[in-house]
Amino acid sequence: MTTIIGIAGNQIIQSVDVFNGNHVSYTPQGFVTAVQKAGGLPIILPIGEEQAAADYISKIDKLLLAGGQDISPDLFGEDPHPKLEETNRSRDLFELALIKEAIKQNKPIFAVCRGMQLLNVALGGTLYQDLSLYSDWKVKHGQQPTQPQFATHDIQIEKNSILYPLLGERYRVNSYHHQALNTVASSLKITARSSDGIAEAIESENPKQRILGVQWHPELRFDVEAKEFKLFDYFVNQL
Repeated sequence: MTTIIGIAGNQIIQSVDVFNGNHVSYTPQGFVTAVQKAGGLPIILPIGEEQAAADYISKIDKLLLAGGQDISPDLFGEDPHPKLEETNRSRDLFELALIKEAIKQNKPIFAVCRGMQLLNVALGGTLYQDLSLYSDWKVKHGQQPTQPQFATHDIQIEKNSILYPLLGERYRVNSYHHQALNTVASSLKITARSSDGIAEAIESENPKQRILGVQWHPELRFDVEAKEFKLFDYFVNQL
């Protein structure tokens, strides 16, 4: 049977001039295409009521958490920092419910960028609301204006990790984030870091809990870098 991948969706309000302010549920096309290329069946899970999470998770085989807005800092016990950017509390709460249900129903989770950060918060960790709060910040983690198909900084990958057989000990990634993991949830472990020590990948401490998170954006490079596609192939067919 085809593996059904539920991709947690985002929302956008389109231009009033073009689409009369139409509200749209969406996910970046790269996730859809990469999952399809790996043989999976992608389904977008639109932001909804927390109570619907159990039903959504019961209808999919695996959960994919995409990038997007900053995470509401009160969810990890902080007031908003002046450098906090856009948040969407409805999305935060719905995705937290999806994570809770995926773990409860033993469904694998692949989390990208914001998704990795929210996963850490869901399990009890905290974030740096902006990298300026991290004292050892030395690497440019927001690579604009460089295009996303180009990798811009190195990461060091732990040998005892999911990523090591897929990407090797050192790998070069693209980077689009100004928040980062601070305190790591006790049930998670960091399996890759940038040269300035920022967490670039996480996995569950419990091998029976199938979780993989990456801080970069493989959905923006999988068509030009075969190793990025390996992440999706692993997620759909092995995780």
